Amino acid sequence: MDRLDDYLQQGIHGPREINPDERRKFLGTLRERVVVVLTKSQVREPGTYKEIESLMKKNQQATLFLNGNMNYTYLSDYIKLANQVGNKYILSTNKEHDSELGLVLAYDHAVNIEDIYITKHEEPKLAETHDENSLIRFFKKLF
Repeated sequence: MDRLDDYLQQGIHGPREINPDERRKFLGTLRERVVVVLTKSQVREPGTYKEIESLMKKNQQATLFLNGNMNYTYLSDYIKLANQVGNKYILSTNKEHDSELGLVLAYDHAVNIEDIYITKHEEPKLAETHDENSLIRFFKKLF
């Protein structure tokens, strides 16, 4: 009787999953398998992150999960990179949940990497230098 009830429940709700919320967040994989992630806004930036490229080269057996809810134009650079390096890639689309992550590089087994997030690199703003002569000329033009 229990087997019949389990069979009916799976037919109604789908197969049981371990950590479904975690899988939704990490585009279909588990946190313990992840090498590195990028948010959607990081994926939308022009070009690719150098850190992702080097990690893809070091982890060629890992799979690149891309958020299929994003526009293809943002994902195309990473798809080209995956083809160049030799990584598999998967477009992960979940209609019920839209993850804030845009890219996940993960294995099919646990690797338990502690720091998986890449922070945005902000270019240091160069301080504007003014010499005294240019300031004097500016004020003379005003008066």
